[in-house]
Amino acid sequence: MAQTNVYSVKGEVSGTVDVPEVFSSEYRPDIIKKAILAAAANKRQPYGPAERSGMRHSVSTWGKGRGVSRVQRVKDGRRATESPNNVSGRRAHPPRPERKWEQKVNKKELKLARFSAVAATGCADCVRERGHQFDDSVSFPIVIDDDFQEIATTSEISDVFDSIGIGYDVERAKDGRKIRAGRGKMRNRRYRTPRSILVVVTDRDAPVSKGAKNLPGVEVESVGSLSASILAPGGDAGRLTVYTRSALAEIGGWTR
Repeated sequence: MAQTNVYSVKGEVSGTVDVPEVFSSEYRPDIIKKAILAAAANKRQPYGPAERSGMRHSVSTWGKGRGVSRVQRVKDGRRATESPNNVSGRRAHPPRPERKWEQKVNKKELKLARFSAVAATGCADCVRERGHQFDDSVSFPIVIDDDFQEIATTSEISDVFDSIGIGYDVERAKDGRKIRAGRGKMRNRRYRTPRSILVVVTDRDAPVSKGAKNLPGVEVESVGSLSASILAPGGDAGRLTVYTRSALAEIGGWTR
């Protein structure tokens, strides 16, 4: 069974640990993409105009012979309405709130997608291909002592990342923060920050969650909440992930 180094909070190698069998799962980017697209579709909220939107007028048409277009006009008036090409008219092809966006994915496919995404986090080439930056001396999967979960300050967490050799990726996310393109910048999401390090712990409410959220692109998740969408944002597997020792042991209990 393969082994990997266990780092202390000072960045030193404090020992080794067996790599769970899940990390030897087959890499299936097609299944990962399918699961993530389905999850995104299932979160969509149906929307659309009111059933009679743009059609609530008392209208009539002037007919032929007046040298104007034969469209619906407000009764006892001349303003055109209701037609899609007119101001205050209905929309031509509006979104339908009754449309079903849900997509079904088999349970075994969802399981394979999660296992494959976990396996990609243990492959240095996959992580580097995704764009993450780290020292070549870092051993994958990256495992750290459980003492890391008790660190609550952002500066200490940043120092731990630097000592391990993955602090460059936080700087990459910080430099990549850009103004969002489109209407989203007006809707309380003006900036877009690239995804950076994912910290996997056993308890989502651990003190490290409070300090890590201030680092750009860094997220903290518990083992039970891991999914393909978290491990491979956008469908691109190989996210730079740090596992605590106890979290890795819990993953070792997963059955393939």
